Amino acid sequence: MAFSRFSLIFSLFISSIIFFNHSVKCDHDEEDDLYQGVNKYRTSLNLTSLTKNENANCFAEEFADQFKNQPCTNTTGANTIPGTEPQFSNYPELLSKCHLNISDTRDGSVMPACVPGLVPSLVLANFTGSLYSQNLNDSKFTGIGIGSKDNWIIVVLTTNSSDGSFLPDTSNGANFISKIGLVYCSMLLLFGNFFLF
Repeated sequence: MAFSRFSLIFSLFISSIIFFNHSVKCDHDEEDDLYQGVNKYRTSLNLTSLTKNENANCFAEEFADQFKNQPCTNTTGANTIPGTEPQFSNYPELLSKCHLNISDTRDGSVMPACVPGLVPSLVLANFTGSLYSQNLNDSKFTGIGIGSKDNWIIVVLTTNSSDGSFLPDTSNGANFISKIGLVYCSMLLLFGNFFLF
């Protein structure tokens, strides 16, 4: 009996480690398709591939949430004028949700597009066949983050410079605290399961 209790706890512990250390993929196929398509496009221009930037990814997701209730009024492509960036009064708040600082993001580029159903070929064309292609053709951009919500998809491009790196603001230690909280909650869950059996 003690061995079965130990094996159950051990398997729950291992499962929680695997769960918390690996991102769960749920409908992010359109984001992966766009990432691969953008890099194929850049390769065809003899430019280096863009690397995924988790901080830009976080920001793109937060940005996409701002569009969640806005309809896609143009059924053939983007609802926004490609090459323009919308302005939000809560821009600093969006940055802070991802522990970013305005000074580390000003050389980046935020490119929203609205494509009904997020059809992969139309999404890619929205970025490569519009004014957005100027940014995709620019060798100063080295990283990418992609977020989507409903019919909206947001691409955030980053640079290697300090003004566009999207490095997190570490002055408040928020990343360290959130990791400790995650470990603490996992341990409580495991010990709680132990006493249930």
